[in-house]
Amino acid sequence: MNKNDLVAAVSDSSGLSKADSAKAVDAVFDSITGSLSGGGEVRLVGFGTFSVADRKATTGRNPRTGEAIQIPASKQPKFKAGKGLKESVNK
Repeated sequence: MNKNDLVAAVSDSSGLSKADSAKAVDAVFDSITGSLSGGGEVRLVGFGTFSVADRKATTGRNPRTGEAIQIPASKQPKFKAGKGLKESVNK
């Protein structure tokens, strides 16, 4: 399922127009992104938790030349599925 499929599914299940559904989906994504950018986390009970993890700087290798390269530290978004989502998937 891609974003357009998600908008169509929201439109069908909620009775909203596709334009309004697209705005709602975008608003949810923007809210989650904003919270994670600020260092917070988003907990959706029964669905899961979005959070940010810190990755340390590491040394990697260029596979073509074998040269050592520095991979800088970064922040990575994470998602941990909740109990309700896990149970739905494992039916």
